[in-house]
Amino acid sequence: MSQWSQVQQLEIKFLEQVDQFYDDNFPMEIRHLLAQWIEGQDWEAAANNEAMAMILLQNLIIQVDEQLDRVSQEKNLLLIHNLKRIRKLLQGKYHGNPMHIAVIISNCLREERRILAAASMPVQGPLEKSLQNSMVSERQRNVEHKVSAIKNSAQMTDQDVKYLEDLQEEFDFRYKTIQSLEQNDKNSALIKQEMLVLQAMLNTLDYKRKEVLSKIGRVIHEIDMLMSNMLTEELLDWKRRQQIACIGGPLHGGLDQLQNCFTLLAESLFQVRRQLEKLDELLTRLTYDGDPIPVQRPQLLEKVNLLLYNLFRNSFVVERQPCMPTHPQRPMVLKTLIQFTVKLRLLIKLPELNYQIRVKATIDKNVSTVSNRRFVLCGTHVKAMNMDESANGSLSVEFRHLQPKEMKTSAGSKGNEGPHMVTEELHSISFETQVCLYGLTINLETSSLPVVMISNVSQLPNAWASIIWYNLSTNDPQNLSFFNNPPAAALSQLLEVLSWQFSSYVGRGLNSEQLNMLAEKLTGPQVSYNDYQLSWAKFCKEHLPGKSFTFWVWLEAILDLIKKHILPLWIDGYVMGFVSKEKERILLKDKTPGTFLLRFSESNLGGITFTWVDQLENGDVTFHSVEPYNKGRLSALPFADILRDYKVIMADNVPENPLKYLYPDIPKDKAFGKHYSCQPNEVSKPSDGGVKGYVPSVFIPVSKILNDSIEPHSPSDLLPMSPSVYAVLREHLSPTAIETAVS
Repeated sequence: MSQWSQVQQLEIKFLEQVDQFYDDNFPMEIRHLLAQWIEGQDWEAAANNEAMAMILLQNLIIQVDEQLDRVSQEKNLLLIHNLKRIRKLLQGKYHGNPMHIAVIISNCLREERRILAAASMPVQGPLEKSLQNSMVSERQRNVEHKVSAIKNSAQMTDQDVKYLEDLQEEFDFRYKTIQSLEQNDKNSALIKQEMLVLQAMLNTLDYKRKEVLSKIGRVIHEIDMLMSNMLTEELLDWKRRQQIACIGGPLHGGLDQLQNCFTLLAESLFQVRRQLEKLDELLTRLTYDGDPIPVQRPQLLEKVNLLLYNLFRNSFVVERQPCMPTHPQRPMVLKTLIQFTVKLRLLIKLPELNYQIRVKATIDKNVSTVSNRRFVLCGTHVKAMNMDESANGSLSVEFRHLQPKEMKTSAGSKGNEGPHMVTEELHSISFETQVCLYGLTINLETSSLPVVMISNVSQLPNAWASIIWYNLSTNDPQNLSFFNNPPAAALSQLLEVLSWQFSSYVGRGLNSEQLNMLAEKLTGPQVSYNDYQLSWAKFCKEHLPGKSFTFWVWLEAILDLIKKHILPLWIDGYVMGFVSKEKERILLKDKTPGTFLLRFSESNLGGITFTWVDQLENGDVTFHSVEPYNKGRLSALPFADILRDYKVIMADNVPENPLKYLYPDIPKDKAFGKHYSCQPNEVSKPSDGGVKGYVPSVFIPVSKILNDSIEPHSPSDLLPMSPSVYAVLREHLSPTAIETAVS
């Protein structure tokens, strides 16, 4: 079943998450129509290879053309229209930057896998539950409702101002008419009557002026209260969701809704500002004793300007945090002299601002950081915000060619810090601009979340651990001295984040049993981790008991192993992976002989092994574990083929495959058959021919189990025999001779 078919079968709450990340950048129609083809391409590799990305883009357009031909024959007018629009978008938007579409599609596919993994989990973790709090959703609806009500109130006040203007014009006309009469005429009874009418009109004007100012004051107060409370909370919640999404959590949405709220409030404030300007104009034409306009208008205008300043300052956000295109799952880790991208948005979307706001990027603007290292940004670091580059028309700017470069400092200050010192240093990318609009000049500034600078990719795992710990532990966006005294983290939340590393990076998260094993590895046995607080040192700096590596280095090596060598098996759920030796024996002891399971090595970095259960002649149960396979050996032979072709030489000297059933009782070929190479590996005979007299050989994993032991004395007892040696032995020696040779 294709990944897209699995997505379509999800519950509605998960489908809503999928809907959030499909837009005009990568329309869902294309994802649906070309599901099999899209999933068959390596978009992640293309995201880092421009030539490959251009070929995939051209092929994508060809696929769209084929679909267009098909629907044209079916005369599906709506689909024809959409496909033509999408084809034009693909050609126009990505022809000059094909890697951008590769990044987008790669991210969408990865996010689909994360959602599928989350849907398969029996319960949500504490972090995800907090992000999906029903009270938060209710507040979002309340904010949108209040913003709409404020907009309506401002528009209604416009009508009141217009009525006031008309009333004053009528008063002016009548007043000037009386003023133009001769003195004798002014004493007539008719004129006296007209003066009474004018006085009544002036009283009405005074009342309406006070009423309009009161309504304007109420609108300003409602905006002030909304900005101070619910809107500020909404923005902070969005920023927190962004933090969590950056470390593998659920995709954060809601920025378009916030943009709508910010824009409507800005429009309302500018509308109120125009109303106050109109009142000032009316004041110059008519004033009187007790006139409320000269008393109240300056205060109201000052409040409006202050609200606009605050609204604009809060609206300048980092929409997408700094990230190297080569490592899309590791944002905020930047390597010197390697390009990274970052995107900013102004949530106040006004046409007057298009291409009028130039944003400047700097690094470590406040040089009072805790680091002794200093950096500058190379590349295009000043760009104009516009509404043309974003699919949804938002006012944004994306920096795509920035490179951090380390500055030379005084002798001895560079390169003397240990690996943990470098990866615990936090830096900040700052952005500044100026908005000039309707007589207002507003300076805006924002910053990325803290980033870690590395000079070698070997530092990336520990740098990513720092990013995880920071964003899990705090919602402070700029605590650059965080690692001077890093706080402990709740183990329950950390385990949830670790599961996200697997779901976002390798497409399948961890279940409760696997997480329990990780918890035990971090805390020791028989510890309730619900309220357990884990230290940063325990997670990333202290070696595991009896090992030469830390917990995080061990886990990162497993992620790398899965990604590069056993990804299909992991996604299918056939790798139990995180299970201790003690637990695996409990699971296997009552199973049919030949039942095996796959687990990650606890003593070797990036190793995977399998253990099977066997039964001796006396009925006793025995277990055998092969020496772990690492990435070097798995590069030579696919792991599924190893499971298919694996042989052991038992006491009777007859090579046989002991692996029959994947735990609990799945026939091996049923589980792994679709991942085998086309032909099983078979050892060729000399008579089959060869090259220049050599005996043809293939890789066959073979182990020898001593006949005088219930279990191997050490892991080396199950070392695979060289394929070529085994081939020669099998063809030229008797079983007895082979036994003698291997002994």
